[in-house]
Amino acid sequence: MPSEKVTPRQWLAVMGAMLGAFMAVLDIQITNSSLNDISGALGCSLDEGSWISTAYLVAEIIVIGTTAWLARVFSLKRYLLFSVVTFVFFSLMCAFATNLNMMIVGRALQGLTGGALIPLAFTVNILILPPSKRPMGNAIFAMTATFAPAIGPTIGGWLTDNWGWQWIFFINV
Repeated sequence: MPSEKVTPRQWLAVMGAMLGAFMAVLDIQITNSSLNDISGALGCSLDEGSWISTAYLVAEIIVIGTTAWLARVFSLKRYLLFSVVTFVFFSLMCAFATNLNMMIVGRALQGLTGGALIPLAFTVNILILPPSKRPMGNAIFAMTATFAPAIGPTIGGWLTDNWGWQWIFFINV
């Protein structure tokens, strides 16, 4: 029977994966709360600006369904690392967007990479933690999935009001 002890390194890996999932979920709500400011800054109507959220969500839904296959093809570790690095890169791309098209492309690419972080966090939990510790890992995952949307609008509004809409993307860095 494998050891039921979880090393600090394993907990760090689990918590890191959970943080990635938290940021991906947070990014949905935090952006929606600042959509008026982003649309105004990019010189587009709110109807056109709604594509900023739609692009992220559609890309995220697509990648969630393909994440297991991509993790098998590229390995879980490589795919997780790639997703984190590119999510941060595309967050910066969104922060520096100067027009609506650039923002929509950035958000779609951010959704493709951020969407993978959610199922990968759950996979890391199952693969790293022994069966006796998985309920704790599941509880941490559940907290990230519910806490992020609960605080997203508040954080998004505060950052936009005090620092500017770009900071809702800089927070991912």
